[in-house]
Amino acid sequence: MSALETTRRESPAVALLLLWLSGNALRLTVLAVPPLLALIIVDFKLTGTEVGILNAIPPALFALAAIPGSLLIARVGAVNALVVGLMVTAAGSALRGVAFSTPVLFGATVAMSAGIAVMQPALPPLVRQWAARRIGFATALYTNGLLVGEILPVVFAGALLMLLGGSWRGSLVFWSIWPALIAVMVVAARPRGDEQRPAQHRRWMPDWRDPLLWKVALAMSANNQAYFCTNAFLPGLLLQRGQTDFIGPVLSALNAGQLPASFILLMAASRLERRKWPLVGSGLLGLSGIAVIVFSTSIWSVGFGAALIGFSCAAGLTLLLSLPALLYAPDDVPRVSAGMFTLGYGVAVVISIVGGRIWDITGQAAFAFAPIALAVLPLVIGPLWIDLKRRHG
Repeated sequence: MSALETTRRESPAVALLLLWLSGNALRLTVLAVPPLLALIIVDFKLTGTEVGILNAIPPALFALAAIPGSLLIARVGAVNALVVGLMVTAAGSALRGVAFSTPVLFGATVAMSAGIAVMQPALPPLVRQWAARRIGFATALYTNGLLVGEILPVVFAGALLMLLGGSWRGSLVFWSIWPALIAVMVVAARPRGDEQRPAQHRRWMPDWRDPLLWKVALAMSANNQAYFCTNAFLPGLLLQRGQTDFIGPVLSALNAGQLPASFILLMAASRLERRKWPLVGSGLLGLSGIAVIVFSTSIWSVGFGAALIGFSCAAGLTLLLSLPALLYAPDDVPRVSAGMFTLGYGVAVVISIVGGRIWDITGQAAFAFAPIALAVLPLVIGPLWIDLKRRHG
């Protein structure tokens, strides 16, 4: 055995870095669109409903492809499934940049989202394989990577557009390069001690009769809706208010608001991971942020409301993602995660389309936030009926 292989097998830092980078790729290409959405709306003449559909495609695929992702993990292992997901994500994102019509744009978004959907159920079992004694911290770490991946394309959107001569297409192609590079890093530097037989995860179909799965999934759905729908409808709201110059800064506030929550959980994950009040509190903060955005016209207030939603979603997401590894046996983690993503994102799709339809009917983007607020309630009341102390399955 070479010294390099020994170091790779024994160094926990390598495993944690790869988890952070993989988390980074979960949202990077998805969140490249909101700061460019005004340009895309103009180029393709998108209606409010079409904006809602474009926003709904990623969570729809996260739902539809999660169980096939669990099956892929059962067949080839979590590491190989992760690499496949990264490469498909990169290819789909690049294709969006060369789309010449709305259907092609939608189709490329489907491909990109399917790749991410395969990656998502692969990460919880990798947390168990690479950081079994630090599940809460490792989950918080790759979630931190996810959050940074949401922020980067928003923060650098303006500078990148200037560099590329105002081309939103070039921007999407640029961000597609990163997942491909991460795939190469995972193949080259993954800990050699992680190779486990695919048979270890024989059970790939979620147990739909498990009440805990439904409770966690509905809480996940509330968290997802608050984040994805705010990203989708906030640009349209600011466009109607004549505040288009503030779309980038407000979206930056939405995503930057996630970082404090992420760092708090990195420091205190072990003390918060099995408690109910952080989940309930995150839901209440999300509802407060939605109210501020809808009922305030001050750009500073809207930015503050967006930051509240970001903080809420980051805290809720980190705590919810850790639950499969904390509450279930190792063999059940991939399928439980897949079930959680299927249900959690499936409901979010419906809310996004309903919100877009209400926008079209009323002519006011502000009304698109009404179903979002209602859909956040399961995150406020759901955790009260979840037993977070014992292991299930």
